[in-house]
Amino acid sequence: MSLLARLCLPLLMLGLTACDEATMAAMNAGPGGVLEAPDPARYGASTDQGFRIKPVPTEEVPPEFLRQEVVYRSAEPAGTVIIDPQAKHLYLVTAPGRALRYGIAVGREGFGWSGVATVTGRTTWPRWTPPPEMIARRPELERYRTGQAGGPTNPLGARALYLKTNGVDYGYRIHGTPEWESIGKDASSGCFRMLNQDVIDLYTRVADGAKVVVLNADGTTPDALYLPGQTVDLAPAPVVPAPVAASPAPTPAG
Repeated sequence: MSLLARLCLPLLMLGLTACDEATMAAMNAGPGGVLEAPDPARYGASTDQGFRIKPVPTEEVPPEFLRQEVVYRSAEPAGTVIIDPQAKHLYLVTAPGRALRYGIAVGREGFGWSGVATVTGRTTWPRWTPPPEMIARRPELERYRTGQAGGPTNPLGARALYLKTNGVDYGYRIHGTPEWESIGKDASSGCFRMLNQDVIDLYTRVADGAKVVVLNADGTTPDALYLPGQTVDLAPAPVVPAPVAASPAPTPAG
């Protein structure tokens, strides 16, 4: 524990808020706000459900794009996924002031978006079906019009998390990729790619129904769903009625 953290602890014990959990996390962080440095051993070769996952040459990947625990202040609760397309980072909030950070690839120019979504399903070794507009741009994908079976060469990689906004599927996913060299770049058609080793890890930590926030280009939280050439209002959060207090039982006549 750092000296500042030791000084902060007595204030917490007295119930003072000047040193909250987020502040404590920041005090214990290393350079760059890192709480737990990335471990290259996580990215070795492995076998998953009968498929071989190739190792990632971590010496060729900038350290900021390898999984690590970092200081991250957010008003969102633990379990929320926050994506920063500009920085090419995906954060999973784990506690006040803390998050797991993963490197990602994001939509190339003309395919980026921001907004709020919900994880509505998760799949292992997903089947990939290119949309008709992608086949029109790339005729060589015609052979996959009815879908490509999951496997090591499938563009969706080892796992996929499916996203919807207002109950509508706009085709966006958080998924793995066999193209490790695309991480940290503008490379996709709007989905968020992760290293296979990382998306497997995220899959085990994120529940169906989890909130996903894709930040605006300036790092602010979006107030609508901003798609290429389209803006969609976000449905208001459901209002949960306050519980009605039960009427007291009549007092029996004595």
